[in-house]
Amino acid sequence: MTASAFQHTHSSSYARLEAEQLTLKHGKTTIIERLNVTLPEGQVTAIVGPNGCGKSTLLNGLSRVHAPSSGVVLLNGKDIHSLPSKEVARRLALLPQDTLAPDGITIEELIRFGRHPHQSALKQWAMNDQDAIDYALKAADLIGLKDRLLDTLSGGQRQRAWIAMSIAQETPLLLLDEPTSALDLGHQIEVFELIRTLSKQGKTLAMVVHDLPSACRYSDHIIAMKSGEILTQGSPKDIMTKELVRELYGVDCDLIPDPMTGSPILINIQRVRG
Repeated sequence: MTASAFQHTHSSSYARLEAEQLTLKHGKTTIIERLNVTLPEGQVTAIVGPNGCGKSTLLNGLSRVHAPSSGVVLLNGKDIHSLPSKEVARRLALLPQDTLAPDGITIEELIRFGRHPHQSALKQWAMNDQDAIDYALKAADLIGLKDRLLDTLSGGQRQRAWIAMSIAQETPLLLLDEPTSALDLGHQIEVFELIRTLSKQGKTLAMVVHDLPSACRYSDHIIAMKSGEILTQGSPKDIMTKELVRELYGVDCDLIPDPMTGSPILINIQRVRG
């Protein structure tokens, strides 16, 4: 099977992820209360907001890592916590902030882990598993590096390898928690461009992003959060205003359209005083 044929076969799986009246707590502390959200299918959603506002908690709640105190997360209309783990793993992949891999592992060996949800006692390694790995390597532009040890890679290459593992998992939904954290500008662009490519192939993606200009440039939909609540959501061009930036981050700025993409660019940024 060619990479393009593999892409065509697997890019159109149905995946709808939504939360209804979702409440999430850490211990006795309520982080998110009665929140409703739906991820637009086939688009990139960026979750933005100040530190501690509940962005990562929301992503963990949507991915079944964090069990709700009340409310429900629905995957294709079914309570995600009622579904078998492997069924969820065939629909949804999560890339957390902190990723750990065994020492001495190569890129291709890491990506093989993404096929685990498709294995069983009756179904071991098959040709379509290798097709998925080959496709993931190509999608993440890692074919020439597949035999390299993970710990010898640059930050951007390493993050692309982790995303490639998620691609090999062959899920229509991909959730990423700060995928460009600690990366320099060039490596950030590498990762964001890969995310855009995956969206064009039909995947639904949601990512927690700290850098607001990058969120505006690389996402189709923004969820703006503060203190565990959604202040507003919609396309960057529709919702991003000076007033919203001030409410989120306590800064004043001007907004101009990017001459190439039309997405909002923040200029004349300064901390609100007084």
